Amino acid sequence: MAEQRDDGKPGAEIEPAGSTTPAAGSPPQPPVDPAELAQFRQFQQFQDYLRFTQTQQGNQPAPAPDAGVVQAPPSQPGGQPPMIPAGYQLVPVERRRAPKWVTWLGKKVLAWVLAFILLAVAGTWLYNHFFPNDAGKTSAQLAQEGGGKYHTNHILSTSPYEAVREVYDAVAQNLVPQACGRMREDVQQKFAQDLGYADCQVAVHELNRQVKSKNDYAESMPSYVSEPTPGDSFTISSCRFGIRGGPALGAFTVQKVERGQWLITGHTNEPTPCPPPTPTSR
Repeated sequence: MAEQRDDGKPGAEIEPAGSTTPAAGSPPQPPVDPAELAQFRQFQQFQDYLRFTQTQQGNQPAPAPDAGVVQAPPSQPGGQPPMIPAGYQLVPVERRRAPKWVTWLGKKVLAWVLAFILLAVAGTWLYNHFFPNDAGKTSAQLAQEGGGKYHTNHILSTSPYEAVREVYDAVAQNLVPQACGRMREDVQQKFAQDLGYADCQVAVHELNRQVKSKNDYAESMPSYVSEPTPGDSFTISSCRFGIRGGPALGAFTVQKVERGQWLITGHTNEPTPCPPPTPTSR
């Protein structure tokens, strides 16, 4: 005869305490195999190790397993990585190499950049070597860079007219050593004072401002004339040849010195403006 429960419903059996009744219609859960559970825990430890190494390398760690899955023990404090389970090993991931054309193009660009830098440095050095800065230099220093070295070096012109023409050309280009260096040291100062300037350096800079056509100005004075040279010392008049493109610089006395060179050893003013030039053969 069936026992009755306290609720008074007939036919109900009394269940043992602590028992759980499975949901209606759900299949019974199979028992958990201890070996499989241990293997699953080892796999979770391996996942923890991978997430730890990715975090150390700055990569985004792998997503955590589902909440419903049994979690492996957390990593040990102090940042120590979990132990790799037995039977597993880390396989390094091979980085993808850039395509060959990208590497080739990078080398070409780098080579062109280096070549441009070297050319720029060399060009700057050459410019400073042949066209040095004259700022702060005295007339004596300019003489040492130019006419002051004619005793031992062949730096002056071997034509008397070319010696004067080079002064005009240097003024047109604003090159102080090349202009003042054609003159003897004492004449440099006289040349500047005759034209109303403090020294030869200031004279060249200020005269350069008055040049309207560099080419016409530099070519106004001939390099030579067909008439014979009057001697080893004579005067060349700027007004005689009609200076164009800039101011006339007066009359220059030239003298033949060592190594067949011609040095400017005197200067005098001429009328401003010059009278019409007389015909002459060049």
